[in-house]
Amino acid sequence: MECIKCQNCKMGQATYFCAAKNDFVIDTSKLEVVQKTRGGWKKGDPNYELHRRKVRKEIE
Repeated sequence: MECIKCQNCKMGQATYFCAAKNDFVIDTSKLEVVQKTRGGWKKGDPNYELHRRKVRKEIE
């Protein structure tokens, strides 16, 4: 397949549409790995009980 020079690949995005291939292309060299952080209240947290009681009081 010959490039039709649509310049989508030159925009610097990790995912783009290639008109010559008629398909989406994912450039893995530009992808960033994002680590998910645990959020919220867990039972091991020292203030868990205070937070739980406060939330229950607000609901009632």
